[in-house]
Amino acid sequence: MTEKNVLIFQGGWDGHEPVKVAARFAKLMEKNGYTCKIYDNQEVLLDLDLLMRQDLIIPCWTMGKIDAAARANIVKAVAAGTGLAGCHGGMCDAFREDVEWQFMTGGQWVSHPGGDGISYQVNICKGSSPIVEGLEDFPVCSEQYYLHVDPAVEVLATTRFPIVPYYHISNKEVDMPVAWTKFWGNGRVFYNSLGHHDDVFEKSPEAQILMERGMLWAAQGKEYASEHKLTTERFENMAKMY
Repeated sequence: MTEKNVLIFQGGWDGHEPVKVAARFAKLMEKNGYTCKIYDNQEVLLDLDLLMRQDLIIPCWTMGKIDAAARANIVKAVAAGTGLAGCHGGMCDAFREDVEWQFMTGGQWVSHPGGDGISYQVNICKGSSPIVEGLEDFPVCSEQYYLHVDPAVEVLATTRFPIVPYYHISNKEVDMPVAWTKFWGNGRVFYNSLGHHDDVFEKSPEAQILMERGMLWAAQGKEYASEHKLTTERFENMAKMY
């Protein structure tokens, strides 16, 4: 049986508890038969062959910077079929200066009005994906992420803004995506904005179910790409993108 591999890289701002979150995600994937390796550096990302052998890459790295070569390798690996999945600031508030990272992941954090400890509702978009099958709307007490989101994503769950007053409330109420899927080449991308602290996944068990299912969905794309002999040829373009 072919080994199924997950690479997790952790670091950046400690406030998001990357070590705890990485360990939680590794445990969830190992339960499902995956071999997980956690790295506390970005040097591993310079090994393109290693990334190409992964079924899933999980970033747990808030803010900071990423070497252009490391990011280019992830872009290529995901495009070839390796999955990408992450939560909260560990994926969509990583590497704020890198627009290709944002293009690939599907969104970027811009605010969390009121900070931590805000009580709000997560509303499941029923029928949007098997990932949310059987899940009901659920409450969360944590940071409520306001994001700039790629309109191409498939939204799986939302939350209503505003709850806390700030300058943005002069606009209409909006349903902000909480979780989504998208594609990058042949690769599957999943994001969940919940997870400010590791214990969010215990206090709101639905958040962990959502995360586990999303990671598995993203990881399973590698086998699909291989079985269907998908290549990146139709995606390649030498025109200037950035």
